[in-house]
Amino acid sequence: MFFIPIFEISKVIIYYIERYDFPDPLAKGRFTAAKQAVKKYGRDYGIIGDIETSFFETSWYLVGLEKFLSDLACEEDYVPVLMDRVMHINTEIGKQLIELGADIIMAGDDFGTQTGMLLNPSLWRRHFKRRIEYMFQEFRKVNPYIKTAWHSCGSILPIIPDFIEIGLDILNPIQPLAKGMDPVFLKREYGKDLVFCGGIDIQNLLPTGKPERIKKEIKKIIDVLGSGGGYIIAPAHNIQADTPVENILAFFEAVKQYQTSD
Repeated sequence: MFFIPIFEISKVIIYYIERYDFPDPLAKGRFTAAKQAVKKYGRDYGIIGDIETSFFETSWYLVGLEKFLSDLACEEDYVPVLMDRVMHINTEIGKQLIELGADIIMAGDDFGTQTGMLLNPSLWRRHFKRRIEYMFQEFRKVNPYIKTAWHSCGSILPIIPDFIEIGLDILNPIQPLAKGMDPVFLKREYGKDLVFCGGIDIQNLLPTGKPERIKKEIKKIIDVLGSGGGYIIAPAHNIQADTPVENILAFFEAVKQYQTSD
């Protein structure tokens, strides 16, 4: 039996992170389905390349959320090393998807909760902002015209200006019941800088609303977020299993009716 001094543990962790055989971002067969999708739909539809989760969530999946957040706050040396390894994989995957013909690259990590940020905004800026900016820059080296999208659930008001600063084009999913994520406010404050994707409530409206109410709310949201353009209508996340089929149909019917009458 042997013991490792506490102050040496971080060095040992870094040693193994740097030598661990992480997945190959360009592994054979990884992009087969993507190539087929671009070939089939690329001439008629916009293609979105999706690389969620980008580096924060995958890192805490590997470590555990509570420990990872604690180590992040304590500035443990291994944290940036792990995030950079994960970020490199997803950045390379994103670049390959752009090469194949993606028009939008969707990256993401959840930084918000129902009532506010998961982390202090200053901590986010110190550890995440420049890494996300690096990813965006790498994507634009492949295609200067690529549109960047970022997914983060919850209330992320304090960092929306930061995302604009580093070149984000599309913000998703606009969780309307999260604190401060009011579509009217967001459109007024940030509509000139961002395209909004999402905004249709899945916590209350879709699972519990009547079809007629759903149709009215859909038109209301389109009027707000779609004013002057800059809106991709979508649920604020995956439609959940407690949502009645008739409500899902009402959602699609409302969008089609609104398009027809506009």
